[in-house]
Amino acid sequence: MKGYFNKTTSAAPLAGFRIAFGLMLFGGIVRFWRNGWIETLYVQPSHFFSFYGFEFVRPVGEYTYVLFAICGVSALLVAIGLFYRWSAISLFVSFTYIELIDKSTYLNHYYFTSIVCLLLIFLPSHAYFSLDAYRRRTLLADSIPLWCVDSLKLFVGILYFYAGLAKLNSDWLLHALPLRIWLPAKNDLPILGFLFNYDWIPYVFSWFGCLYDLSIPFLLWNRKTRPFAYAAVVVFHTLTAILFPIGMFPYIMMVTALIFFSAEFHQKIIEQLNRWFSVPTTFLRPAKTYDYPPMLKSFLLAGFSIFFIIQLLMPFRYLLYPGELFWTEEGYRFSWRVMLMEKAGYAQFTVKDEVGNLAVVNNSLFLTPLQEKMMSTQPDMLLQYAHILRDEYTKKGFRNPQVYVDSYVALNGRLGKPLVEPTVDLAQEQDSFKHKTWITSFDDNITGF
Repeated sequence: MKGYFNKTTSAAPLAGFRIAFGLMLFGGIVRFWRNGWIETLYVQPSHFFSFYGFEFVRPVGEYTYVLFAICGVSALLVAIGLFYRWSAISLFVSFTYIELIDKSTYLNHYYFTSIVCLLLIFLPSHAYFSLDAYRRRTLLADSIPLWCVDSLKLFVGILYFYAGLAKLNSDWLLHALPLRIWLPAKNDLPILGFLFNYDWIPYVFSWFGCLYDLSIPFLLWNRKTRPFAYAAVVVFHTLTAILFPIGMFPYIMMVTALIFFSAEFHQKIIEQLNRWFSVPTTFLRPAKTYDYPPMLKSFLLAGFSIFFIIQLLMPFRYLLYPGELFWTEEGYRFSWRVMLMEKAGYAQFTVKDEVGNLAVVNNSLFLTPLQEKMMSTQPDMLLQYAHILRDEYTKKGFRNPQVYVDSYVALNGRLGKPLVEPTVDLAQEQDSFKHKTWITSFDDNITGF
């Protein structure tokens, strides 16, 4: 193992990844801004759902535009490798802050992006083909520690493999759910649409998706299978982009999978880019190796080891909770469970107080349509909303408000049933990592991971 951590490799793959990832994030920020989503998701809502433990992350109103601008500029600076360390820190902080503002916008690939930004802070992505290296030739190196590239490969591999493990359950494999609900709704799609009228097609998609996720990191890592594997990555994610509204996720995975390609592949791309800039050959072939100071290297290796142990264990934290994971969602987020369930829900809140005041809540007065949709099926968000109502109705003159909810949720096409005990006063319940005893039992079995 000690020998492995002393091995070096070409710096070209990490530099190529830095350029592609930075440009992709910059494009994502521009897309978000152009579509008006900053306003609708982060400025207009009157209430937000914070992540437990991150309540200090507060919305900043119109300054959210400044936050996005910082994020976009940081992504560009990372891409070109200018003021790299500070740019990578700024990118991680600004992107993560945006994602922590409102839980109702949570997506797996945003979490993935935040973590990659965090890793980039500590990797020498700017040592090769960057403006920093051009300005400061003592930094320039065309060789870096092998573990720096492998750590990104490992993280991408964990995402795929755990997404595959999560598909090893009876709903996905034996009942083709939720694809059996989603695909027929796409039968008007040109060329492929007619296929979705066949009952067996959702089963084919389900099994192929599971096998794809479980095998693709190994096929990408292997030099002989890599070209076919990347072709599968492009086809698979292009198809998911056409069929499902999952934003930047397909493009993020197509870009990040490039880290598996050989040094020669990235070197050719960089030499093509260099034709635009005509920098000396010595800039591309400096014959130098980047290495960390011994103390810093030990610190980083320890930190990366702890990070990957956490990543390997955290998706299994759901085993600490009773009940069906898809129903309670206790331990669901941050576990690479992608598009595994269709949950439709309805939540009608009633607020009472000790002097006889009573109000049936119109959710649209407090939440956006997206927030209401996400809140209606997720227990922790139902609890947070109950607390929002408690505080709002206290301002309206209710004395010690009690908040009750009639909630009905249908999971993967099953009949709807209450998600929360309707007799529990949610105003008195507190959020924590403990099991929420007021969630009703699922009364069905979904076996598997």
